[in-house]
Amino acid sequence: MLNLMWLAFFVIAFITALGQWLIGGDQGIFETITMAMFSMSKTAVDIAIGLIGILTFWLGMMKVAEKSGFVAQLARLLSPLFSRLMPGVPKNHPAFGSITMNLSANMLGVDNAATPLGLKAMKDLQTLNPNKDTASNAQILFLVLNTSSVTIFPMTIIFYRMQQGAVSPTDVFIPILLATLASTVAGLLSVIVVQRINIKDSVLLLNFALLFSAIMALIAYLVQLSADQLASQSSLIANFTLLSLIVGFLVAAHLKKINVFDTFVDGAKEGFDISIKLIPYLVAMLVAIAAFRASGALDYLLLLVKNVVAIFNGDTRFVDALPTAFMKPFSGSGARAMMLETMNQHGVDSFAGRLAAIFQGSTETTFYVIAVYFGSVGIKHTRHAISCGLIADCAGMFAAIGVCYWFFG
Repeated sequence: MLNLMWLAFFVIAFITALGQWLIGGDQGIFETITMAMFSMSKTAVDIAIGLIGILTFWLGMMKVAEKSGFVAQLARLLSPLFSRLMPGVPKNHPAFGSITMNLSANMLGVDNAATPLGLKAMKDLQTLNPNKDTASNAQILFLVLNTSSVTIFPMTIIFYRMQQGAVSPTDVFIPILLATLASTVAGLLSVIVVQRINIKDSVLLLNFALLFSAIMALIAYLVQLSADQLASQSSLIANFTLLSLIVGFLVAAHLKKINVFDTFVDGAKEGFDISIKLIPYLVAMLVAIAAFRASGALDYLLLLVKNVVAIFNGDTRFVDALPTAFMKPFSGSGARAMMLETMNQHGVDSFAGRLAAIFQGSTETTFYVIAVYFGSVGIKHTRHAISCGLIADCAGMFAAIGVCYWFFG
């Protein structure tokens, strides 16, 4: 799918450029596209190199969190919930530890580190799967939780905003949190309905009640604030929580007599490797998108959507960020490139720039995750995984638009 999409960007860009030349008389269109591609290839490398620092730091902290016992404690805390949601998985099975590690990485916004952890969790669940070529209920539930992107700390998105010169890079923290909660709840409920999980179970009801209460309390507090206060409070809560978490990891590991510095360095080494590996993917996608936009094809597509929205007298500002939302179910790197391209075109603190960041943090890459996770264990029949994943994607997308108008409209 990604291969065809990447090829389509160039082919459509070329056909559009031909039209601009032959019909519109624009003889410089080909030079414009070529220069845009060369310029964006340099930008892609600059972005990837800049990402080395945040990935190196955050993966180092993840290693400290693991050694401090945070992950083990979280696994024990979530075990009663997971055992109800995944009745086919025995209590204290190694799969729960792998699932917790994966979800922890997603929550902390380190999606590149989450992938290998997710593959291990899928393999652990596969050992319990009686039909090896068909996804089990537990595997589908785990995959939907991944595609709905349970992101509490969108670190890479915050870093991209900082790199692009945002006045307050963390002001999208609460909007992303609300959008990702919407996608997660929608995805989870769709799986519960399809798999006929006992929603009346006391443990499930208690957890859902706590989650609902927390969301309502947060919303009740936020509705009292002005637009400027919403942005500043989002930034304050994000930075305070993040710093508290980092210090908590370090102190807990130290109290366990762990050498926090050496542990951090061991984990940080992985961040450097991942950052370097990102360069070819970023270059490939950003250059293709640059050609697509420079040809005028993307502008024509967005103009079509704007005209449809305008028919119903709707606000069309959200349309400029839609490429990120459209790309997200198919490719994480493609959506990341679309987000960065939107920030470059409209400004990182523009409505479209902020909405693209919220889109990026609200869901995961449904088709990519399904292909990689299920493909790694030989599953061919995905059952209801795609439909439930897309329900989560749609919920996250609509929630992202809503909270962006609420916070920044």
